[in-house]
Amino acid sequence: MGQLIDGVWHDTWYDTKSSGGKFQRSASAFRNWLTADGAPGPSGEGGFAAEKDRYHLYVSLACPWAHRTLIFRKLKGLEPFIPVSVVNPLMLENGWTFDDNFPAATGDILYQHEFLYQLYLHADPHYSGRVTVPVLWDKKNHTIVSNESAEIIRMFNSAFDGLGAKAGDYYPPALQSKIDELNGWIYDNVNNGVYKAGFATSQQAYDEAVEKVFTALARLEQILGQHRYLTGDQLTEADIRLWTTLVRFDPVYVTHFKCDKYRISDYLNLYGFLRDIYQIPGIAETVNVDHIRHHYFRSHKSINPTGIISIGPWQDLLEPHGRDVRFG
Repeated sequence: MGQLIDGVWHDTWYDTKSSGGKFQRSASAFRNWLTADGAPGPSGEGGFAAEKDRYHLYVSLACPWAHRTLIFRKLKGLEPFIPVSVVNPLMLENGWTFDDNFPAATGDILYQHEFLYQLYLHADPHYSGRVTVPVLWDKKNHTIVSNESAEIIRMFNSAFDGLGAKAGDYYPPALQSKIDELNGWIYDNVNNGVYKAGFATSQQAYDEAVEKVFTALARLEQILGQHRYLTGDQLTEADIRLWTTLVRFDPVYVTHFKCDKYRISDYLNLYGFLRDIYQIPGIAETVNVDHIRHHYFRSHKSINPTGIISIGPWQDLLEPHGRDVRFG
């Protein structure tokens, strides 16, 4: 994974010794907001107004956090507004790279950097912290707007509505409190929960994390047995945030992160939900299983030192899900 310390790259993995073997994710460092008129958002500085071709998105097709932003870019029709650079799926001693020798990796379209950490240094030559995707970049001021996926998707949800973005509000006022409540426990126990299990370095830390993963999945199975989406009959950001973890669960997390009590395909409602979202027009285009599997199995040497990619289970995500008929 690695990190920058006062502008110098260090190839260091996560330190779990001081936390009893528990994985603890660092907070995102860049928290500005892109808004319709450039007014300041809930955090950071203002001055980032919605404009066509001013912003650029850096992603990994393997990363569930970056995947959220690609889905919102697709749902809101923001492709003409925000071009994308895709990193190589392998993340080794230099972190994310722009090596384009893997299908669908594009290189750094803007600056032809070799490594993603060079983009961070482009924004802040003395930056200290992890170098992660997604990155929402401002080409006008040559800086990072945000590297927090949860906030980038809310920017994409509404900031470009006055410039011709597709209709659709995935964080509607009437559902915001419910969405926030769902996001909280789903993030802790599922989105980040699989990482807590996979990156644990003690049996106790793993046992605690994996139990929470499957307790949360059982709760989600019950919720999705009552209505089509997490909040009812309307697709919201809570669904997308959950879904990018679910689509990686059987291909990667079951084996690689030892979350193998059940597969998503063992759950009637979760598996139907997985297929339901996948079949929304445009969503399948954002999924690249080769990037996903190559990244996890070949990048995490502390978990899988041989780099062997498991054969993996087969999922037919185009199989009819029936949730539209079931829930009207």
